[in-house]
Amino acid sequence: MQHDPLLRAIARAIYDACYPGEEWTLVGFDEAERLGTVHYRQAADAARQTRAILAAKGEQLPLFEAA
Repeated sequence: MQHDPLLRAIARAIYDACYPGEEWTLVGFDEAERLGTVHYRQAADAARQTRAILAAKGEQLPLFEAA
């Protein structure tokens, strides 16, 4: 997801909300992304689904993340 900062930010928000501490997963988002953990893959899939839903509803999706 490195090529899509907005989608990565959505995945991070989902990951942090669903796996808030060490009782859920032993690694943070960046490490989970690097390792490709199941928790990361679930958050990434949820981010892609979220983006598809917003696009289907006619939301204007930015091409680049606002700085």
